[in-house]
Amino acid sequence: MLKGTNITKKFGGLTALSKVNFEVNQGEIVGLIGPNGSGKTTLFNVISGLYSPDSGKIFYMGRRISGLPPYKIARLGIGRTFQIVRPLMDLNLIQNVAIAVLYGREDTNAPKLARERAEEILEFTGLANKAESLPGELALEDRKRLEVARALACRPEIILLDEVFAGLNHKEIEGAINLTFRIRDEYDVTVFMIEHVMKAIMGTCSRIMALHNGIKIADGDPEDVANNPEVIKAYLGAAYVERQ
Repeated sequence: MLKGTNITKKFGGLTALSKVNFEVNQGEIVGLIGPNGSGKTTLFNVISGLYSPDSGKIFYMGRRISGLPPYKIARLGIGRTFQIVRPLMDLNLIQNVAIAVLYGREDTNAPKLARERAEEILEFTGLANKAESLPGELALEDRKRLEVARALACRPEIILLDEVFAGLNHKEIEGAINLTFRIRDEYDVTVFMIEHVMKAIMGTCSRIMALHNGIKIADGDPEDVANNPEVIKAYLGAAYVERQ
């Protein structure tokens, strides 16, 4: 469904991604892990068109998309959330989501239909009782859910989730895991997710890919990747690995 070959992205003298290969198959929930600064969000930014790769190619459903602007990539069916949520603060939740419907792939310019669709999505994401609230009135968990709701409103076929579990407590993480499965199973949306919360990754993903210093160091079964010496070294340091 989504494939990248030899993706390289540099910022001046810094190589953020170096010849990264990846693929995500339809119906999967794939995790992307790595220490801070390993290139995870940069990869999502390249996939979604915020950055163009310096070399390499990205394909979606067999079509090359690397180099396309973000709105064209979104129109093809790739949605995403952002690590730092930026809703429209002066508009309530239903207005935030309805605007995403109008500018997404729903193919409607009718405000009434957009509002109805927004109501359905807010119900799905557990925010229906806060539909008239402003984003600034929400707790962190609900701000994260609003970000997901806006992405779903664009009617994606694959969604890139950037740390939607970050900052949540144990109970909230359980709810977010459940929502992730429902996105795949009820909305038929494939999921590619960045996450540091290993409980969430291990409990959600069928496959995990790990980056370190812009290089892919592992890709496979969650348990195998979590026990991979290169992954442990990247997170905990060489000295820790040598002591084991």
